[in-house]
Amino acid sequence: MSLASQQSAISAPDYEAFRRYLQDACGILLGDNKQYLVASRLAQILRENQIDSLAELISRIRQMRYNDLRQAVIDAMTTNETLWFRDTYPFEVLMSQIYPGFKGQNQPVRIWCAACSSGQEPYSISMTTEEYLMRAPGALPGGVQIVGTDISAQMLKLAEQGKYEHLSLARGLSPERKQRFFESVDNGERWQIKANIRRRCSFRPLNLMDAYTPLGRHEIVFCRNVLIYFSADLKAKIIDKIANSLQPRGYLFLGASESMAGLSERFEMIRCNPGIVYRLK
Repeated sequence: MSLASQQSAISAPDYEAFRRYLQDACGILLGDNKQYLVASRLAQILRENQIDSLAELISRIRQMRYNDLRQAVIDAMTTNETLWFRDTYPFEVLMSQIYPGFKGQNQPVRIWCAACSSGQEPYSISMTTEEYLMRAPGALPGGVQIVGTDISAQMLKLAEQGKYEHLSLARGLSPERKQRFFESVDNGERWQIKANIRRRCSFRPLNLMDAYTPLGRHEIVFCRNVLIYFSADLKAKIIDKIANSLQPRGYLFLGASESMAGLSERFEMIRCNPGIVYRLK
């Protein structure tokens, strides 16, 4: 069945039921008339599992014995585009304004990347850290620990491997950083992050609707280009939980198109020219 016919085959009640299921499962709120997105992202899953309709898929994933199918659906609907050094300014601010404030700290600077996808953001932070320490050797004696979380088990597996194809490396990574921080593997088919960069990063599953307590507290949180997928109420709850997970005066980076307006009064906005970072009051 073609994508167009799949889209037309999704009835309004089935689409609404799937919207409710996805929001309950992971908080993502699909807009109206997104049947084409659902059809395109779920086409392979329906085909592989010999499922004829969205209604049948919803019926199966509500049953406990279909955990693998449920995870595959969530993976398909939550996997989003990611880039190296996305928007540039957060990494420049980290190096020029935030890391110097931790100079001489003997405890690790702990950084959390929420919804890290296949690992580009945590590894971009680790590369930034390496570049900072090349300029200021010994400035962070406690080191830097970066944890990336995501709801998608498939994305976390890719992140842990730290191996990327040539095409994905071209999205935001300079040739200089590629040569400095990657090594060719798999007979030249892929490039892997070097061990010293991977060593700072760990990865674990987390649904942003669940408790963040197991992660501990952090000095810096990156939660970028994520909140746009949630309702206003859920955005406010997520921001509040992030605030509780930060150390006093900790920093929060949101996406370039995201705002704290109307969500929380627990942060002060710092203009960095370019860009904005939020600091816990």
